[in-house]
Amino acid sequence: MRVEFPEFRLGSVLATSFTATLTERRGNAVERIPTPHRLADWLAVNGLAVDSCTTADLELARELRESIHAAATAAAIQDPLPASAVHVINDRSARGRAAAVLTPGGKRQWRLGSASRVEDALSVIAADAIGILAGERDGRLALCASPTCRAAFFDTSQSRTRKWCEMNTCGNRQKKARFHAKQGKKSGSAE
Repeated sequence: MRVEFPEFRLGSVLATSFTATLTERRGNAVERIPTPHRLADWLAVNGLAVDSCTTADLELARELRESIHAAATAAAIQDPLPASAVHVINDRSARGRAAAVLTPGGKRQWRLGSASRVEDALSVIAADAIGILAGERDGRLALCASPTCRAAFFDTSQSRTRKWCEMNTCGNRQKKARFHAKQGKKSGSAE
């Protein structure tokens, strides 16, 4: 029997996409990497395929994910970055053996060590988080306006006023709720 897992939420920013492996943080949390195999799947989908993944690797990955989320949340609300989160991000960045390579099409791609390890993949994710948190990329960190989500995302919209981590999920859910509330008021006033 095949176990069904929630779909991955994939974005264009590696670090914040990684934090989206846990969604609805303030509601009924959805863990999208519940097993080492699912972490390996997520890494492969994001161009960071690894040879194997253990339970210990999954714990390291979750610690990095939560550290990135804590630091991104602090940055989004312009609070100081939590020292413990910065320590984990820096530690994971320094431990891996990955190199940026240029593809023939002019794109940056990551090449992991010869025996691709989760530690190498996590270093790439941590390095991406460092670039975002240090302000090296054009955009801003923001938090999803959904009261049950509150995911950190990287807003690259022209106006930098995006409200939702994903319009197809959180944005639509909020629009539907407003619509139904408005419909309820109309039917209540018609009686």
